[in-house]
Amino acid sequence: MGVFLGIDTSNYTTSMAVCDSDGILLNEKILLEVKEGERGLRQSDAFFSHISNLPIIAERIGRQDIIAVGVSSKPRDVEGSYMPCFKAGESFADSLGKLINVPVYKFSHQTGHVVAAAYSAERMDLLKTSFNAFHVSGGTTEILLCDGNGEKLEIENIGGTLDLNAGQAIDRTGVLLGLKFPCGPKLEELALKGKLPENPKICVKGLNCNLSGLENKVIGLKAKGVSYEDIALYALKYVEMTLEKLTGNLRSEYDLPIIFAGGVMSNSAIKKALSKYDESYFAERAFSADNAAGIALLARNTYSENK
Repeated sequence: MGVFLGIDTSNYTTSMAVCDSDGILLNEKILLEVKEGERGLRQSDAFFSHISNLPIIAERIGRQDIIAVGVSSKPRDVEGSYMPCFKAGESFADSLGKLINVPVYKFSHQTGHVVAAAYSAERMDLLKTSFNAFHVSGGTTEILLCDGNGEKLEIENIGGTLDLNAGQAIDRTGVLLGLKFPCGPKLEELALKGKLPENPKICVKGLNCNLSGLENKVIGLKAKGVSYEDIALYALKYVEMTLEKLTGNLRSEYDLPIIFAGGVMSNSAIKKALSKYDESYFAERAFSADNAAGIALLARNTYSENK
């Protein structure tokens, strides 16, 4: 039997993954280059970067006996969900499918994240049941109700941020402290040397939160001369406490397993704080940040269902 190729072209990463009936064989990615001092990329720049990166990753993947291709064609499974950067991967997948005469299946970037996290946590069985998920990254901070009882994983947004995303807040903090975007891992390193300057006052109501206040607070702490290490710790603690409160509120409403997906969930302190909840599952760092592994696995499952 051949292999299944997954392709994902997000705001931050160009990625491809290959899986077979046993699991992931290859998971290759290239982070998009962001200029010093900037907090992200314009969609046109991201699209151009993907077009340049896709052949490089294809060479890394090498010649494979591909029997189906999966691709993330939109951010989320909701009407009107669209982002130009995903068109780069979709066009590549459509062209490849026609050239080698194999089916091309299209999924959302968010579904790929959830499936990749489930795979990394060795809980793929949850995809056939009902469960909750957090998708927390630079582009998304959402609480999801996932239903895998049918042929397709259905995802409903039931909460999350009302303004800034957690990854955005972390990256903006890092840029203010002179770190290169994306800033998550470096900010975590900085925070390990810090002391909490004050207890964060978070804003959570039910399953919703506000995170935009963090940026103003960081600006204020910097103006007061608080050390960068202490500011880094404060910012990550703010996000940690917000997610911990949301998780507690979620558990009081839904008694379901929780999968934590997205790049922010690879933070060690956040993971430790949320691990106290039973039936909480986390991905390894390689499967937390943007990647195509979940898309490859979805292509495999869809191909099997359609045989």
